[in-house]
Amino acid sequence: MIFRILFFIFIYVPVMLVGIPSQFVITRLGLESNFLPRLFHKVGCIFLGMRVTVIGEPAHNRPTLLTANHISWTDIIAIGSVADVTFVAKTGVRDAFFVGFMASLQKTIYVDYNRRTDTKRTNAEMAKRLARNGAVLLFAEGHRDLGNHVQPFRSALVGAAQAAMKEAGARDVAIQPVTIAYTRLQGMPVSRADRATISGIGSKSFKAVVKDLLTSGVKDVTIAFGTPRPITDTDDRKKLTRIAETEVRRMLVSLNRGLPLPVVSGA
Repeated sequence: MIFRILFFIFIYVPVMLVGIPSQFVITRLGLESNFLPRLFHKVGCIFLGMRVTVIGEPAHNRPTLLTANHISWTDIIAIGSVADVTFVAKTGVRDAFFVGFMASLQKTIYVDYNRRTDTKRTNAEMAKRLARNGAVLLFAEGHRDLGNHVQPFRSALVGAAQAAMKEAGARDVAIQPVTIAYTRLQGMPVSRADRATISGIGSKSFKAVVKDLLTSGVKDVTIAFGTPRPITDTDDRKKLTRIAETEVRRMLVSLNRGLPLPVVSGA
């Protein structure tokens, strides 16, 4: 805990004091730069005691829709430390104190699942990113889970990406499954009780979640990038979603059990 306090004061705070105003100017000027967000997430991993291991790699030089499982608030920091992506998050994140401000600096796309009229705006923002050969990451379950298994993916999110592709005229788009797994805590396999703490599910307040994050031990986190597949605006969104969901589930089971990842052939 002492290390984290000193790290926060002498490293994290200076990084934020320099990085936040700089990133604010970059976003206001409409410039594209992932250096500061990646640096912020890497420093965040050290501060929160996360050792990130990467298997595979994100698709490069093409518009990419990444579909991932979701376990904890720290998923964003772990993934953001190893990949340049635009996150899609619930509007509740935007309204969260400080977290929303930081997310907006990274040009997070917000979606309101309860308002169909919000779809057009979301699609337009996704279209802009994809048209620039960018990568957009969806937490396709739509909510957090303990990390023991994968909840059904929302095909509507993939459908929104397809609509965005059509609107932007994006070509050669790939869909890529991504699995995040918290495998060890303080060098020991993660138990069910540990998973509840890591995910924050069951915590009575946001303050309690933050406290658990700051006081928990060193966590080993694996980010596994699956097989990229081509996607068009006319593909069956439910089929695409099932394929991505199945691959993420298989990878999560293997990572949780310490087994080699299953080999999946590309399309």
